[in-house]
Amino acid sequence: MKKIAALIALFAAAHANASLISFQTGYSAAGPQATAEAYRDVVEAAVAAPGAGYGVTNIASYNNISNQSIFGGSYTNVAFKSTIQFGVQGNQAGTWTIRAGVDFGRGGAIFLDGQAVAFRNTDMWWAGNYNNPSQYFQFSGNIAAGNHTLTVYGLENCCDGGQQIQYNFGQGFQSFNNQTLNPVPEPETYALLLAGLGAVGMLSRRRQQKLA
Repeated sequence: MKKIAALIALFAAAHANASLISFQTGYSAAGPQATAEAYRDVVEAAVAAPGAGYGVTNIASYNNISNQSIFGGSYTNVAFKSTIQFGVQGNQAGTWTIRAGVDFGRGGAIFLDGQAVAFRNTDMWWAGNYNNPSQYFQFSGNIAAGNHTLTVYGLENCCDGGQQIQYNFGQGFQSFNNQTLNPVPEPETYALLLAGLGAVGMLSRRRQQKLA
């Protein structure tokens, strides 16, 4: 019985894993880029060796985030990479709208599951509101049930301000946070649980037969 309880607890823990939000920054004086892929390449190179005043960490909620507020570092020449790993349950699948209020003086791009979905190489300053569409990213599309990865890249010359990334699948916009949109367990997880329970059941039956 203890083994069964342990397996169930392990499965519950895997099922309850929170969505993961990674925030990375590095130094870059690169200017506006011609494509979404170019932003990705420039930023990836910058955050690979962040330097003093920059870094990488996981955050609880993507709301009013900046290099200064997280790492206490520079507010100029900042390369940003934000990665959000999240799960979509069956009842959440369908048309989603995702928007990112950013402070990217040299533009940036957004990728969903490795595909570019938004790109702008002009000066973007969200400034805490969504009144001007030219100052933030927004895209809509069908998102299927399962696990997904949203990646936001950007370049800021001056001055690093608060940023926000939100989603809406028909229930109003809310910021991504690590307590919602939990990853969906893969079929292999269920298979392992069932196999483990079956093995424990066989052991239990054998023990009962020996006692008899």
